[in-house]
Amino acid sequence: MHHWFEVFRSFLWLGLTSFGGPIAHLAYFRNEFVERRGWLSDQHFADLVALCQFLPGPASSQMGFALGLQRAGWRGGLAAWVAFTLPSAVFLLAAAWIGLTFQEGWGSDFVASLKLVAVIVVAHAVWGMRQQLCREPATATLGLLAVLLMLGTSPWLGPLTPLVTLLIGGGLGWLLFRTPHQATPPSTPPLISIQPWVAWFTLGLFLLLLVLLPLLSQGEPSLLQIFDRFYRAGALVFGGGHVVLPLLEAETVQSGWISSEAFLAGYGLAQAVPGPLFTFAAYLGAFIPTGWPLWVGALVALVALFLPGLLILVALLPYWARLQADQNAQAILRGVNASVVGLLGAVLYDPLFTSSVHQPYDLMVVLLGLVLLQVWRWPSWAMLLLILPLGMLAQL
Repeated sequence: MHHWFEVFRSFLWLGLTSFGGPIAHLAYFRNEFVERRGWLSDQHFADLVALCQFLPGPASSQMGFALGLQRAGWRGGLAAWVAFTLPSAVFLLAAAWIGLTFQEGWGSDFVASLKLVAVIVVAHAVWGMRQQLCREPATATLGLLAVLLMLGTSPWLGPLTPLVTLLIGGGLGWLLFRTPHQATPPSTPPLISIQPWVAWFTLGLFLLLLVLLPLLSQGEPSLLQIFDRFYRAGALVFGGGHVVLPLLEAETVQSGWISSEAFLAGYGLAQAVPGPLFTFAAYLGAFIPTGWPLWVGALVALVALFLPGLLILVALLPYWARLQADQNAQAILRGVNASVVGLLGAVLYDPLFTSSVHQPYDLMVVLLGLVLLQVWRWPSWAMLLLILPLGMLAQL
C-alpha cells in the first residue's frame, strides 16, 4: 500500500490548477494518473468514470476519492478529497468573510456583474447537457416536462419541487426506456476491493441520515439544520455540479437564510476558482447566521454536501458490474438525467435570468460570454476576467 501523502500531494496540485468543471477535471485526472503516473489502466479509469457519472454527487470528487482509495486505502481516499477540495473552499470562505465584513466594499455593480457570469455559465452547462442527455424526442420531452413542473409547481411544493421533479422523471424513464435485454457486465475485474459489510454499512448510513436529519433539525438556523439541508441537496445531485444550484437555492434562498443577491454573486465567484463546484457550499455555510464562527458553518455545509455522494460511491463499488447490466436502473437514470436538464433550464430562467438581466446591455454581456465559452472555447476563469468589468460597465 502506498503512502497517503503521495496522494495528498498529487491532488493538492490538481486542486490548485484544475479549472473548467467536472468533465475537464476527469481529463486532468486521466492525464495525471493514467498517462503520467500509471496508477491504473484506461479500462479501469473508464469503469470508475461510468460509476461516478451514474451516481448522485460530484463526479470529479467521487472519482478523486476512488483513485485515492485505490492507491492508499481509506487514508488515501480522504487525502484525495481534502487536497482536491481545500484550495477552492478556502478561497470561497475568504470571499464570504470579505462580503460579510466589508459589505459596502462589494458594490452593487460588482454583485450584478457576478450574477451575469452565473447566467452565462449555467446557460452554457444547460446547452452542453441537452446535447448529451436530451438527444432523442422522448428525453427532450422529459426535459421540457421538468421545466413545466419546476416553474408550475414551485409555489405549492417549495423546496420539495426539485425532488418531486426528479422522482417523476425517474418513474417515466423506467416506463419509457426499460427493455428485457440484459447487457453484458464488463470483463475487467474490480479495481477497488470493498468488503460487502462495509458497502452495506455505508448504504445504511446514507439512508439513515437522509431520513433522520429532517426529523432532528427544527427551529432557527443551526449547524444541524445546515447539515440536513446540504446533505439532502448532495443526495439529489444527478448530472453534474451545476445541478446543485437549484437544490441549494431552494434550501437557502427560499428559506430566507441568504439573500438572492449574495447567493448568485457567490455562484458567479465559484466559476473562477479551480477544483469542484461543490465548494460553493463553504461560501453559503459561512453566510448562514448560526452564532458560530464563519469557518464552522462553512465546514459543516461543505462536508454535508459531499458526504452522500461519497457514501453511495463506497456502497455501490462492489456491485457496479451487476448494476451496469440492469436495464431497469439504466432506464431510471435516463429519465432522471433528462429531468436534470429541464430542472437546470428552469432555474436558468428563474431566478437567474429574471433577477440578473434587466436591460439590453446586460443581455449583450451574457451573449458575449456565451460566445466566448461555446464558440471560442475559453475557460470559465478567462471569460470571468473579461465579463466582470464589462458587466460593471453595463450597470453604469
